Amino acid sequence: MYKLLKKCGRIRRGEFTTPHGVVQTPVFMNVGTLAAIKGAVSTVDLKEIGCQIELSNTYHLSLRPGDEVIRELGGLHKFMNWDRPILTDSGGFQVFSLSDIRRIKEEGVYFNSHIDGSKIFMGPEESMRIQSNLASTVAMAFDECVKNPSPRDYVENSVKRTTRWLKRCKVEMDRLNSLPDTINREQMLFGINQGGVYDDIRIEHAKIISEMDLDGYAIGGLAVGETHEEMYRIIEKVIPYLPQNKPIYLMGVGTPENILEAVERGVDFFDCVLPARNGRHSHVFTSEGEINLLNAKYKLDGSPIDEKCSCPTCKNYSRAYIRHLFKAKEMLAMRLCVLHNLYFYNNLMKEIRNAIDGDYFHSYKREKLNQWENK
Repeated sequence: MYKLLKKCGRIRRGEFTTPHGVVQTPVFMNVGTLAAIKGAVSTVDLKEIGCQIELSNTYHLSLRPGDEVIRELGGLHKFMNWDRPILTDSGGFQVFSLSDIRRIKEEGVYFNSHIDGSKIFMGPEESMRIQSNLASTVAMAFDECVKNPSPRDYVENSVKRTTRWLKRCKVEMDRLNSLPDTINREQMLFGINQGGVYDDIRIEHAKIISEMDLDGYAIGGLAVGETHEEMYRIIEKVIPYLPQNKPIYLMGVGTPENILEAVERGVDFFDCVLPARNGRHSHVFTSEGEINLLNAKYKLDGSPIDEKCSCPTCKNYSRAYIRHLFKAKEMLAMRLCVLHNLYFYNNLMKEIRNAIDGDYFHSYKREKLNQWENK
């Protein structure tokens, strides 16, 4: 259940109550694709750095270790030792990212595994069954994510099929939640708005899926080829046509700047691999902008990554030491930088929530963007 606590223009401050706890929004979901954060960060660490909700990947977990294995071990929460909310994506993005080894049909999508080339089929029902076995808090509907730009006629047909798939997802999720042996019989379902960069297709799709009374709604198919300006335009066009009493999730986005812009336009949920991926490659976010710790100027720098940061890395280690770890190819380098970057993102969301609560979001946004731009 989503409770809107405050609204200023389109900016939303809310609480999302789930079977696994309450999520304060706006929120950034920390991405653990294979039930783990890349960079040797544990679920114990996630609690220490303020993670409210974790995201895992349906497609990848269905291959390794297998959703039936996770079900046998009590579900994803028990498997990875995480008692807070988990959102699982549907496998739909793999329809996009594995475009050279897939065939899309009305019944679903035929893949070849990226691991061993074996044949795989996933449709709406299969995605829901896998996510039910994982027993995540929130399951995402199975959809097709098309690259931007794509021909209008292709996008129109794709969106219609995505709508038909969503209806099948809802029927199957209701069935699975009614079974006595289902681990999480309160599993929630989010639908996904698609439509490429075509405003009218996006708006019409938003109207149709809004009538299905789902637990939440996502805006998908962005950050896949379009400009930031196009992405912001689509968000502005679509959100008024999505239910305002449900959480709104912008999938796969993005940079700190993207997040501030999208919050201003009404988005509640975010996820992105950027903080963990950048951290593993020595790029870290600071209050003054992003820096690369491999730069020679940090060789003798005894200061923390960010003097203003209270993460475990900044409390205990210097830029010079972490640079040395990267040069020596020590795994600890990645771990310390991923911890810092995820803390930065989680703390950014906390500051955003405080700014909304205190009626100073617009000045906060201006200040942050100026700091990062000047850097």
